[in-house]
Amino acid sequence: MRSWVPLIAVCLGTFMLLLDVTIAIVALPDMARALHASLSDLQWVMDGYALALAALLLGAGAAADVLGHRRVQITGVVVFALASLLCGLSTGPGMLVAARGLQGAGAAAMFATTLPLLGTVYQGKQRSTALGVWGAISGAAAAVGPVLGGLLTDGPGWRWIFFVNLPVSVLAVVLTLRVVPESRPVAREGSRARVDVVGLVAFAVCAGGVTYGAVRAGDHGWSEPGTLASFTVALMALGVFLAVERRVAHPLIDLSMFRRPAFLGVMVGALAFNAAAFGMSPYTSIWLQTLLGMSPVRAGLVLLWLSAASFVVAGIGGRLLHGVPSRIPIGGGLLLIGVGCFCQAVLDAGSTASTLVPGLVLVGIGTGLVSPAIAGAALAVAPRERAGMAGGAVNTFRQLGYALGIAVFGTVLTSRMRDALPPGAAHALAGGGAPA
Repeated sequence: MRSWVPLIAVCLGTFMLLLDVTIAIVALPDMARALHASLSDLQWVMDGYALALAALLLGAGAAADVLGHRRVQITGVVVFALASLLCGLSTGPGMLVAARGLQGAGAAAMFATTLPLLGTVYQGKQRSTALGVWGAISGAAAAVGPVLGGLLTDGPGWRWIFFVNLPVSVLAVVLTLRVVPESRPVAREGSRARVDVVGLVAFAVCAGGVTYGAVRAGDHGWSEPGTLASFTVALMALGVFLAVERRVAHPLIDLSMFRRPAFLGVMVGALAFNAAAFGMSPYTSIWLQTLLGMSPVRAGLVLLWLSAASFVVAGIGGRLLHGVPSRIPIGGGLLLIGVGCFCQAVLDAGSTASTLVPGLVLVGIGTGLVSPAIAGAALAVAPRERAGMAGGAVNTFRQLGYALGIAVFGTVLTSRMRDALPPGAAHALAGGGAPA
């Protein structure tokens, strides 16, 4: 049993960071009422976390190779815990969004070091078992997030979805210090040159500019000067990022891999996957609670249809689809997600929560096919010496897709509300103002 304690320590961090991607979804209406937050504020509560995680993930992995994986992992847990405390103590939407961004930075440090730490501790059959347990924990975190968020929001209040991270973080730090060995840094001489700081900043500005522009368009329109300026800054940052990555000795990502059609296809698929499968979940939760009057727990149970279907299919499909070309589960899964989204596009004034169930189940089945296959495909189409970079890239594109999905779908929702409802109704609905 002692040999599996390091796995517990690592999985605690993974469970927390993935749980916080979804746990806040069912608490959004309560947050809006308590903090007088607008719909765009709620978008940033979700996007601040996902965007920081996506923007810093590759850089955190590169820094861990220099500084040591355990050191970066512990630093990430401490930052995550501090940010969780600030989230729970937030007195306004601005403070909550900033704390969520800090939380995402800590999550990036944890996520980037999880697999290297497991690879250091376990070998052979034990490593395969450890990775299987880690994968199951990852799936369980996504599945339990909305339900646990609903229980905490209905019970002690929405702030406890963040406070609950504090004791788990303390336990994770203690166990990691006691039982997880430090990995040897890749290079000691010239180690400063291995962290591509300029590329990291440029990528973060690019991702942030695109997301900010998409969110701003919901309130001000796509042609508004501030929106256009945001997209212009993002485009310039992308140019800087591409220029730096071509010249730096140790890039965050080797751009030559994108010349491989298979690798480019996997990255585009990862982006589209998280955007389509999960980008609508916050707005579904708002609809369930503000228009149907559901409690946070009941709303979380409705969303559980997606998570449960995904969990079952991922477990069964991993064995049945062994040896099948990855393009089949990825392509078929994305098609099912698209069909599932269209099946949910039938809501009217008389719809109930059961109207969503067929679509949620189809999206869940597609997610169960795509999620495990797309990670394996990224490693299969990249050179062996670039496997770690490819794994970090696919996770980055997935989180970036989630952030952009929330931004774009929120803008579509806001614009549709603005066309059909009185001024201010969109933001009132986000905070539970449906009766008014």
